[in-house]
Amino acid sequence: MRFVPVLVAALTLLAPLRASAAENAVVLPPPAYDPPAARAGEQKLVVAGGCFWGIQGVFQRVKGVSRAVSGYAGGAKETARYGKVSQGDTGHAESVEITYDPKVVSLGDLLRVYFSVAHDPTQLNRQGPDDGRQYRSAIFVADNEQQKVARDYIAQLSGAKAFAAPIVTTLEPLEAFYPAESYHQDYLLRHPAQPYIVYNDLPKVENLKRLFPSLYRESPALTN
Repeated sequence: MRFVPVLVAALTLLAPLRASAAENAVVLPPPAYDPPAARAGEQKLVVAGGCFWGIQGVFQRVKGVSRAVSGYAGGAKETARYGKVSQGDTGHAESVEITYDPKVVSLGDLLRVYFSVAHDPTQLNRQGPDDGRQYRSAIFVADNEQQKVARDYIAQLSGAKAFAAPIVTTLEPLEAFYPAESYHQDYLLRHPAQPYIVYNDLPKVENLKRLFPSLYRESPALTN
């Protein structure tokens, strides 16, 4: 709650950017295949798509998400450190682990937000100003059902030509997720006036609110 007034003030800086942000956000249909969760209780989804600050900031605002943690996936435990991952050769991607209640928000809902407003799935090994394999678009699937929902949705969007360029999102097995250093957690909420956040990430939050009003929550799910 303590971050809300600061974030609202920072959003006033976005007025000149909202038109271009609206153009960059893609309105997508819901997944045709999105069955109820097979297991009871909270579920987890790990996704990557550029700098984890923005991805985390978006999913912290989604109803049904109790926690969104910035971290690393795709590489070894020994290299799951920001300095190492930033070199681009560890196999890791900057990722976010999303903990959610499937009774409130489905896996398909989360993927729709992910492809629509959280990042651009047509950018190969980069995202906006950030370049390197650590910024790739990837879904780290934990089981066969996650893989099927994600694979079918990518096929659905590709068949509908939802984007002007091919989707390059990879589906990779989730071996492990390693939380990032504490100073990366809740970064968008703690630094809403930083130019990088204002230009690259706050428009994503705005688009979430505009395109998914039924999923948007004013009070973010905090990590710390």
